[in-house]
Amino acid sequence: MDELLKKSGYSDKAIEYYTKKVNVGSIENPSVSLSYTGHCGDTMKIYLKIDSEIITDAKFEAIGCAGAFSVGSALMEMIKDQKILFAKNITEDDIIEHLGGIPSAKTDCVCLVRRTLEKTIQLFLDNKKV
Repeated sequence: MDELLKKSGYSDKAIEYYTKKVNVGSIENPSVSLSYTGHCGDTMKIYLKIDSEIITDAKFEAIGCAGAFSVGSALMEMIKDQKILFAKNITEDDIIEHLGGIPSAKTDCVCLVRRTLEKTIQLFLDNKKV
């Protein structure tokens, strides 16, 4: 599997995230969770535990390809123990850079995870105002 992913253009880091299922799963009693389906047909659900504006835990579940899982794992790693504002400002390029690149055909996956995070954070902020 690793060789096939490598031949497809995945970085070693992306392959490791995918094969080790880093941050895959749910969080019991999350502060917020949201599911979003992208135009590619893949679906991602993000779970966040937030304490005093800090994301203390972040996990995701996905129905999608290896790209969806590797970028989901990467973004959850990037936002753990960070302020919500930091997480809100992460770009698609930041995620790709963190991974050391991804196949160009998988940029939709980066958009999916970024959009899902954006919507999840917005839901948290909206609920907080109520």
